[in-house]
Amino acid sequence: MMKLCLVLLALMLAGAASEGVEKRIVGSLSCKKERPYHVQVESVQGGIVCGGSLLNTRWVLTAAHCAGRLVTVKIGLTYHLSFWKRLKKGFKSIKSEQQIQVTQQFAFKGDDDKPHDIMLIRLNQDVSPELPIIKLPATDCTRPGQGTEVDIGGWGAKKADLQNAKIPKSLRCAVTEIASCGDNDKPDDKYHSDEANTMCAFRPGVEACPGDAGTAVVFNELLHGVIASKPIDDCANPIVIMDVCHYRNWIDETMRKE
Repeated sequence: MMKLCLVLLALMLAGAASEGVEKRIVGSLSCKKERPYHVQVESVQGGIVCGGSLLNTRWVLTAAHCAGRLVTVKIGLTYHLSFWKRLKKGFKSIKSEQQIQVTQQFAFKGDDDKPHDIMLIRLNQDVSPELPIIKLPATDCTRPGQGTEVDIGGWGAKKADLQNAKIPKSLRCAVTEIASCGDNDKPDDKYHSDEANTMCAFRPGVEACPGDAGTAVVFNELLHGVIASKPIDDCANPIVIMDVCHYRNWIDETMRKE
């Protein structure tokens, strides 16, 4: 009888915990030491906060709707050196914060000259080579198939009012699955979207909230997608993603010539 009571109590506690899980992209799990390449992109005029990924010491990849204006890029927020490494450096920080002009922001444009919701940002100066980066897949890569689990993360608020919303104290992570897109699952109308460049992900309870756009979608430890969902009044599920494989050649060409 005692064992039965303990089982019932455990089930009740589990149910209460599941009801209390916050509906943000992260499923309420801390990334801990994961995603040290994550950067934060903020509009200098306020109102827009996004994520991004550090590709190398000079370039960041994010969603196009996250910029297109003067922005501040904060790098190294999620990278924490050990005490001994900090001591060796004299406790000098390798984190970086730079204001980036529109002239250093490059959104992909197709043959119709309409932008896609993916953007490269060139930093003003190289950041420390000690800062971790995220690797890109090969130029001939293909997107993860439907049903494939992918890793996502974000620092998004739980509601659209970013001025008053509670922002997590640490980057949060979750796992979702690549799924088919519905008719309304696409980037903002100002951006081109079709089956070739856009994919979606769905898992109950895993949602993209304001502030999560621009962050990396990772498969096999490689950057395969950029979250393009732009929820306004609520969080988004399915999550709309720009397929990085579709843009691999453009990414390389842009970083070489700019």
